[in-house]
Amino acid sequence: MTGEVDTVVEEKEMKVSPKKRSRVGSWKKALKQDWRIYSLLVIPFLFLFVFKYIPMAGNIIAFRKFVPGGFIFGEEWVGLRYINMFINDPTFWKVFRNTLTLGGLTLLFTFPLPIAFALLLNEITNKKFKKFIQTASYLPHFLSTVIVAGILLELLAANGAINVVVEFFTGEKIPFIQSPDWFRTIYVGSEVWQKTGYGAILYLAALTNIDESLYEAAKIDGAGRWKQTIYVTIPGILPTIVTVFILNVGSFMAVGFEKILLLYNPLTYSTGDVISTYLYRVGLQSNNFSYATAIGLFESLIGLTLVLSSNKISQKLTSRSLW
Repeated sequence: MTGEVDTVVEEKEMKVSPKKRSRVGSWKKALKQDWRIYSLLVIPFLFLFVFKYIPMAGNIIAFRKFVPGGFIFGEEWVGLRYINMFINDPTFWKVFRNTLTLGGLTLLFTFPLPIAFALLLNEITNKKFKKFIQTASYLPHFLSTVIVAGILLELLAANGAINVVVEFFTGEKIPFIQSPDWFRTIYVGSEVWQKTGYGAILYLAALTNIDESLYEAAKIDGAGRWKQTIYVTIPGILPTIVTVFILNVGSFMAVGFEKILLLYNPLTYSTGDVISTYLYRVGLQSNNFSYATAIGLFESLIGLTLVLSSNKISQKLTSRSLW
């Protein structure tokens, strides 16, 4: 009997390709040698599992009627009732358009500006001045959203510093905070101020990996600084650009919830209300959890579609992708 078992095991091992065996062997060797380093991944994996994967089971209440205080997965099956509700809800489509607009404007400005900023910083030869610019541009990222929103509300208030200057030159004040037309400008401008400097770090790190001999060869061929940037620098950081772009597209629908919640008010709902803030009001303030879950599930599916699509397009156009 033992001989038969050994024969079966040997046959299974023979079916495993040498390449797969070598991969498994290399993983085992790596884990054995560097188990202390790999053990540091335990806590992040637990965090993801507990706070990201387990809550996904709650999406079932998008198809069940949830009653506060009742069964955690809903009381009764209602099928596509809540999905039909938000599809036929004009308020939802208004906030959906606002989300697309704000997400598109944020991506349009916060994605290319860090690249341009990193390229400009790379041209600075004075080290002290370069460090000062880098430090000054990084600082806004480390301010909490509450502090940034407080600064904006103070500056843009009716008696704020900006309105004092505006009144001095024009003779009248502008209701920035109460005006729907100004909300998108304020939000996108604050995002640019916060993210440009910090976002340039990745590109500056990628620039240090470009081989200097490529620049020397370009100089010999008569290329100036502009052509060196076009034909050497940008191709050198293209993998980083593609990766950051795909990640930004993935968070396209998740427009900054905290900042919008702190900045907007009923007067600016027409341009400032997005899916995340609408979910907050519908789900937490109105206790309509099933309806909010259905909308959140729809938003997640759009985000997943955008990531997969942008990754596939990038793979075809640039031969580079996340996977």
